[in-house]
Amino acid sequence: MNRLNILWFRRGVPMLAILLLSGCSSLSYYTQLAGGQLALLRAREPVAAVIADPQRDPKLRDRLRTSQQAREFASRHLHLPDNQSYRLYADIHRQYVVWNVFATGEFSLDPVTHCFPIAGCVAYRGYYDQSAARGEAALQKLDGKDVYVSGVEAYSTLGWFNDPIISSMMTWGDERLATLIFHELAHQRFYVKDDSEFNESYATFVEQEGTRQWRAARGMSPETASSETLRRDQLTQLVLDTRDRLKTLYAEPLSADVMRQRKATEFERLRGQYKQLRDSQWGGDKRFDAWVYAPMNNARLLPIGLYDQWTPAFAALFKQVDGDWPAFFTAAETLGRLPQEERKAALERLLKKS
Repeated sequence: MNRLNILWFRRGVPMLAILLLSGCSSLSYYTQLAGGQLALLRAREPVAAVIADPQRDPKLRDRLRTSQQAREFASRHLHLPDNQSYRLYADIHRQYVVWNVFATGEFSLDPVTHCFPIAGCVAYRGYYDQSAARGEAALQKLDGKDVYVSGVEAYSTLGWFNDPIISSMMTWGDERLATLIFHELAHQRFYVKDDSEFNESYATFVEQEGTRQWRAARGMSPETASSETLRRDQLTQLVLDTRDRLKTLYAEPLSADVMRQRKATEFERLRGQYKQLRDSQWGGDKRFDAWVYAPMNNARLLPIGLYDQWTPAFAALFKQVDGDWPAFFTAAETLGRLPQEERKAALERLLKKS
């Protein structure tokens, strides 16, 4: 695979379809969102019908059977919404369903955000057409921004529509597909406007604990992750470490030329650490080479680990309610309804217990 795992990127893609209701300032942007979402809705068909059709690809039918086991587990055991989301399938006949444009300042890791009445503020702009995404990226570059265009294989509408399993997801492993189902159904159960850190940390915990329980239900060790998951997590940590060093660098009183030079040095350090990890521990697995060795900038790092800071706090909350899912969701919803500063303080207290 010549791209990073979508689990990194989908965490910044919660609800493109809701933007249709948001009164976007650009008519062309509104139009492409409406057209793209409607095309996806029209492409949906019941997963059960695909599985039952002997004329369909046997591998596709097998993958969908396993996906439905995870979907059933999500509602029966994890107490996630029991609806038609991920019980539908859509063949979109392309590699990505949408392209996201991320942007930052040249010496900043803070994203350029886009705010909408229903969706709240998000750290990207999404396009169903790749050329439109590239056009937006070009405009941001002209404004002096670091820009990254990311192809995305899946997204969620938070229950506003019944989200399908998409053909672009069919190259994934079974566990990776299950984790997406758990994560996105967690968003459907509860979502706080204008608090991406809360929403994504909460859904990431549900994904992680749900996957652990899913492994156990399938007779696997709960702590056994796939090699792809382990390697993705290791590379994610390298990127997070790089982000921390860059954040420290950008706070220093340096000239622009010196800052650019040291910024480039940090990116080369990341590549060197990745190469060592790949060759010494991964047996030369090059699945992430294309991402690591592509031109690097702040925006390229932006989607990775951006919103997971409170995940350990939710783990502490789950432990506090003795692993009872309904009680956990009730407690999480109570937190989410607090004013933002009180919510943050409560999460910080939980973090200290983790």
